[in-house]
Amino acid sequence: MHLAELRQFMTQQRIGGWLVYDFRSSNPTLARLLPVGPEHPAGKRFLTRRAALWIPASDSGEPSTRGVRLLCHGIDRGQFEHAKLRGGEAVAIDQYLTWQEFRAWIGARVASCPDPIAMEYSPGAALPVVSVVDAGTIELVRSAGAEVVSSADLIQVAIARWDALALESHEWASREVARIKDQAFDFIRARLSTGDRVTEYDVHQLIHARFKSAGLETPDGPIVAVNEHGADPHFEVSPTASAPIRKGDWILLDLWARRPGDQHVFSDITWVAFAGDRVPDRHARAYSAVKAARDAAVTLAQARHAAKQPVEGWELDDAARAQIVNAGYGQYIRHRTGHSLSTGPMVHGVGVNIDNLETHDRRRVLPGVGFTVEPGVYIPTGPDGPGFGIRLEINVFADPQRGPRITSCVQDDVVLVG
Repeated sequence: MHLAELRQFMTQQRIGGWLVYDFRSSNPTLARLLPVGPEHPAGKRFLTRRAALWIPASDSGEPSTRGVRLLCHGIDRGQFEHAKLRGGEAVAIDQYLTWQEFRAWIGARVASCPDPIAMEYSPGAALPVVSVVDAGTIELVRSAGAEVVSSADLIQVAIARWDALALESHEWASREVARIKDQAFDFIRARLSTGDRVTEYDVHQLIHARFKSAGLETPDGPIVAVNEHGADPHFEVSPTASAPIRKGDWILLDLWARRPGDQHVFSDITWVAFAGDRVPDRHARAYSAVKAARDAAVTLAQARHAAKQPVEGWELDDAARAQIVNAGYGQYIRHRTGHSLSTGPMVHGVGVNIDNLETHDRRRVLPGVGFTVEPGVYIPTGPDGPGFGIRLEINVFADPQRGPRITSCVQDDVVLVG
């Protein structure tokens, strides 16, 4: 994050200041804006009282910190010694003891700011991932005379955008994850060709071993799902009750990993395969619908960039889901089209999601952010045969110059492993 760029965006959006409120680490945005330095070996702050970070749109005539101030309780003061913003900018530390002092500090910030103040708030709780500040604190800020608006796009600008290191490491991880995905399918193919037993868990363990040898990390997964297991979008492989993979089976493989460290971005892909030499028509029709959905979202994102028009997350979700609905598979949709990819501790990032199903995500696809496009259909076991799932997941980076571009491998045909 560069403070100057953030402030430029705030001014363009007529936001006078950003008030980041936290109580006992309830707001992860504070930790992301003020990363823990080497003076905290545990890598985590342990806050026991309320804290608030104030980032005004102007520098307030304070050359040393350019108006950026943090209020914390005296007991927690040591947690913030030497604290700096993500971009390395200095932060002035103010200390309080009483609740009256806390309210007075908030009031002073509000009084100095005629324009709306951004907080981790979402009108109507439309974006739960952003709406984390309690209603009482919002009321407190409003009672001091402020108009409160959502910080959703400020989070994108300050935290979700990729820097050069994040982009390079993501593209490296994407190449490695694609290679290991191919090795997993080769492993299944080899076992089936010799008649040796192979299970979901066997493939799961192979992928973990290959991740380790490649220098990749992953917090969980992968998903290796055969037939009806693939109809569960978040199926978890069991080491004790793992399904065998046999001739004629449908296989869904979802794997994600990154270079170790929260400064890196995951590569997150999903591919499907059939254990035979010809894909059944039942599966082929559903596959075509999902593929068309994936491509429709990417096409719209790129077309908007070419036309120099913004696009929002919900619009890309609608473009994808329309393909599935029009093909007759609407009843088998079970999740949004995609999630954010950004640096930080989680696979799912803090930027725009490709979603008008679970939430109405009106955040814009801003230059420098990343996301997945992963439409899917999940068909239960029925009279037509065993259940199965199809998800085709790719990663997209909104390149500031070139526009949205795919950074992962792309599946164009069902992989045959039989």
